[in-house]
Amino acid sequence: MYSHAVPYPVREAVLLDALGIVDLAAVAVFAITGALVAARREMDLLGFILVGTVTGIGGGTLRDLALGVQPVFWVSSPGYLVVCIVAAGMTYWMARFLDSRYSALLWADAVGLALYSVIGAFKAELFNAAPVVCVTMGMMTAAFGGLMRDIICGERSLLFNPEIYATAALAGSVAFVASAGLDIPVEARALAGFFVALALRAGAILYGWTLPKYVHPEPPPRPGEGVDRG
Repeated sequence: MYSHAVPYPVREAVLLDALGIVDLAAVAVFAITGALVAARREMDLLGFILVGTVTGIGGGTLRDLALGVQPVFWVSSPGYLVVCIVAAGMTYWMARFLDSRYSALLWADAVGLALYSVIGAFKAELFNAAPVVCVTMGMMTAAFGGLMRDIICGERSLLFNPEIYATAALAGSVAFVASAGLDIPVEARALAGFFVALALRAGAILYGWTLPKYVHPEPPPRPGEGVDRG
């Protein structure tokens, strides 16, 4: 399902089949988040499919373009598009039965974010990219589809919310990449990265975890300001 530019161990080649299944699941989850935003905007079925597809494949497309993969994954494997269409279409019929579509969106997005933070980093590893590039690919893959979803739908991006979001994807990618030097299976590394990202994002959703934000200092008063001239 994946093409690669450099040879790598046979075990890694076998893992690509499993990666393809997980990648399809991640695409489906993100497509559902896009469709849930379309439901909030009361779009028609075509709108659901459009937003769901852009959300599902957006992060992976950016990843493949950055890594120089030709063609990008959904062109060589159109099944990804079918998954997006089916996931968005099912959400179109099921969204009306959800008591809280926004809550479903947050949790589905958290799962997709955690999955893609590892998938993006792993695919970069298969191209022998430097560790910092692998981490960046994981974070970009996880965050870009949601960013495109929110831009298209005119929503305030989750990236701009005060609670932890992109930082969770970064942490998951770092956990996966940093454990490469340990004598543990790549599956265990992937699970560790996934759960680190998911735990941080879940903490942000449930408890409002945030990082310190920059606060612009008050400018000094201009000469004469605040002086009582009475």
